[in-house]
Amino acid sequence: MNNITTQDQHHSATKVSELAAAFLTVDEASEGQRVDNFLTKTLKGVPKSHVYRILRSGEVRVNKKRIDADFRLSLGDVVRIPPTRSTIADKPEQKIPVAPRFENTIIFEDDAVLVIDKPAGFAVHGGSGISRGVIEQMRLERPKAKFLELVHRLDRETSGVLMLAKKRSALVALHEAIRNNQTDKRYVMLVQGEWLEQKKRVVLDLQKYLLPNGERRVNVVTDVSKDKYNERQTSETMFRLMKNFNHPVLGKFSLLEAQLVTGRTHQLRVQLAHLGFAIVGDDKYGDFALNKALIKSGLKRMFLHSSITKIRHPLTNDKLELIAPMPVELSKFLVKLES
Repeated sequence: MNNITTQDQHHSATKVSELAAAFLTVDEASEGQRVDNFLTKTLKGVPKSHVYRILRSGEVRVNKKRIDADFRLSLGDVVRIPPTRSTIADKPEQKIPVAPRFENTIIFEDDAVLVIDKPAGFAVHGGSGISRGVIEQMRLERPKAKFLELVHRLDRETSGVLMLAKKRSALVALHEAIRNNQTDKRYVMLVQGEWLEQKKRVVLDLQKYLLPNGERRVNVVTDVSKDKYNERQTSETMFRLMKNFNHPVLGKFSLLEAQLVTGRTHQLRVQLAHLGFAIVGDDKYGDFALNKALIKSGLKRMFLHSSITKIRHPLTNDKLELIAPMPVELSKFLVKLES
């Protein structure tokens, strides 16, 4: 029997499967994964219809037993894959050295979790004209990592705490904690206008939509009767006033801390814009004329920062308090507002 770990799958499994049955041993990278997803990832270029056909026919076995498509793999399972011809030839592994970009931003790391202080201006993943995001860059920087996935997202112009999982079991546990509101995520933002309430709970229904050019946006549902597909999602945030500013030229601003209760797309940006307190520097929902003036005054990004995340470690259950200090460019702008 040929025991091939999942680390070898990307380059070896397809080639082997064209000649004879392959036997792959499940490691931590694929532990807990559905067998159909495991096969789709392993058999590069093989149509999904064929993957499900060999599953239905019983040609795929786990520990010599027939399984269904939704069977979840365990550590050490041996998966038999029948001879399967790929429609895409294997490409040689590229071994081009990658300059580390985020190594100096690491807040916390162990064998299950990696947390960085993401700088503004970096997308968390590639797409929409972005060839390489944080996750793609980190995988290139750590080619020996068997598993590395984003736990959550941050907008491109948002800085701060970003969690990645180094084990599938950690990813599943962290996703469950987020779904069950077992995290405490705090953001700091500067908004236009004078915020007067010390504490304010905001609950609004949000709905996603697309612009004609395909760009994704979010708005507040004010007329429920127009939501015929019932696609709206309730968003909830606790806001706390940190400080008010009254600049003689630029005007009034307020520094707020937000504690997320839900984590909807663009939640803070849309809620605050709807309330008349747009986040400064926001190029989607903000005051564009003001943003242009602020660029000349030194603020060249959106003033939104993920400052603190409190969560239980997904495997040890220890308390983690992940802190990303306010970036220098934001601190400098606050000093300018006080002058």
